[in-house]
Amino acid sequence: MSRWINLLALLPSTSLTLLVISIAFLRFYDETDFLFLGQLAHPRLWSNQLTVAALLVAVVNLGVEWNRRNRETDRLDEAEADRAKAERRRAEDERHRAEDKRRRAEERREDQARAEAERAEEKQRRVEEKQRRIGESEQAARRARVEVERDLASLSFLLDPSEQNRDALTQTIALLSEYRDSL
Repeated sequence: MSRWINLLALLPSTSLTLLVISIAFLRFYDETDFLFLGQLAHPRLWSNQLTVAALLVAVVNLGVEWNRRNRETDRLDEAEADRAKAERRRAEDERHRAEDKRRRAEERREDQARAEAERAEEKQRRVEEKQRRIGESEQAARRARVEVERDLASLSFLLDPSEQNRDALTQTIALLSEYRDSL
């Protein structure tokens, strides 16, 4: 279809060229130059009629060229609009990629902060657990010392019920009553 439109677009300009040649031929030559011009009764009348036809064809050719230029301008405007739309789409895609990249970086930072907080919390729990075990072992050692002192004081008093051993047993009993709740 486009080939036929292109062919028809050539028709006015070609017709105009042929009409101008015919007008010039009728104006400048007569039957002495060309015998077939004698066949025409009034060559000037024919020339005038061809001039009017040439003017009409020139107006038609102007319309065809105007239409062709308008289509070309529309095509260029459409191409420019498509380029602008593609550029906007690229800018939008770039903005989305930058936003996604920023969001992923933020999520990574949050994950790292969360992991760091969990590591710190785990470290704190281990420190507290270690301190608790140390406290328990110290308490067990203290209890063992107090029990050993009590056993020694009671054995010493049973073996030798002297005043000195009685005082040591009394001090051990006072120590046991003082630390009764903590042991």
